[in-house]
Amino acid sequence: MSRVVVGLSGGVDSSVAAYLLQQQGHEVIGLFMRNWVDESVTLHDECPWIEDSNDAMMVAEALGIPFQVVDLSAEYKERIVDYMFAEYEAGRTPNPDVLCNREIKFDTFLDTALKLGADYVATGHYCRRGEVEVEGEPVYQLLAGVDKNKDQSYFLCQLNQFQLSKALFPIGHLEKSEVRKIAMEQGFVTAEKKDSQGLCFIGKVRLPDFLQQQLKPKKGQIINIDANAPAFANAIPAGDYSEPDLEGWSTPATLTPEMGKVVGEHNGAHYFTVGQRKGLMVGGTPEPLFVIGTDVEKNIIYTGMGDSHPGLYRKALFIKNDELHWVREDLQLKIGESKDFSVRIRYRQPLQAATLYREANGLYIVFVESQKAITPGQFAAWYQDAELVGSGVIH
Repeated sequence: MSRVVVGLSGGVDSSVAAYLLQQQGHEVIGLFMRNWVDESVTLHDECPWIEDSNDAMMVAEALGIPFQVVDLSAEYKERIVDYMFAEYEAGRTPNPDVLCNREIKFDTFLDTALKLGADYVATGHYCRRGEVEVEGEPVYQLLAGVDKNKDQSYFLCQLNQFQLSKALFPIGHLEKSEVRKIAMEQGFVTAEKKDSQGLCFIGKVRLPDFLQQQLKPKKGQIINIDANAPAFANAIPAGDYSEPDLEGWSTPATLTPEMGKVVGEHNGAHYFTVGQRKGLMVGGTPEPLFVIGTDVEKNIIYTGMGDSHPGLYRKALFIKNDELHWVREDLQLKIGESKDFSVRIRYRQPLQAATLYREANGLYIVFVESQKAITPGQFAAWYQDAELVGSGVIH
């Protein structure tokens, strides 16, 4: 019998994860992570972490398992929040949920669990862990969840072999509807609770409100650039790409104020991200405007009109060596090698056919079809069938 510490979040998924582990005969301990203590940036009429921790405690009581709250707020601020602010300030768009899994749930929280004598930690993620043998040694696989609509493997794309060796995902083989049904049958208080929409473990926070705590508003120009501008010549190359232009296709177009005309004003380029449509507050255009680039140094936002504007699309992306991660280290490409994978550049995006090229300076991903809103700071993750093999931060 293994001792398993479950991250009880106060949601239905982790509740059922704990129940299933108990049914399998494990000794289960429930821990709730308190990751944020600054009430000034949550919505003042709600205190989500207290409500969530109470729900988690009630589930633990229903199961008859030990329960405690662990305060990881100092680590969360340092590793997630400070990183987020720095990335936005630099004009990149981070993914706090990916970071939270790598830095908090499967690092700080895992350490806490191991100190309690745990053999494993478990979460309510919709993904699965597999195991294969390579040269006589066990190698762990990160596999997509069976429920295609809820698959959360992308959020775990930065996990390493040690973290996977200690991880259990008890609901990865179930559909969401089945999870809710089990929770209803057990009478869990979380059975009909809506899924969390907030930042990872912070709760009901609007991201612009959160960013404004540290990144102060600063008025600047919105410059719209015509789709026929020469800068976009490389965006959607036509025809055969057996000789790919790795550098050219993966480099975003260089945009300057002279290329377009001022159409409005914004409150800070660091609040905006490539592909964004809402929040521009520019009316009177035949089609909606989309952000196609930001310049945080000059505090300029560049826009293009319409969903098919070439400034929104790129054929390839680049990942620097120090931001490249292989879940399956035994499958990593050597310099000069290339291989076809299925890739996604954001959560819930359908997998896209692409070829990965490993070069001395990093990894290039060339897509069969040009991709919309490739966003610096976000994660690209590549799959071989249902297995997530590696990931990296888009440059």
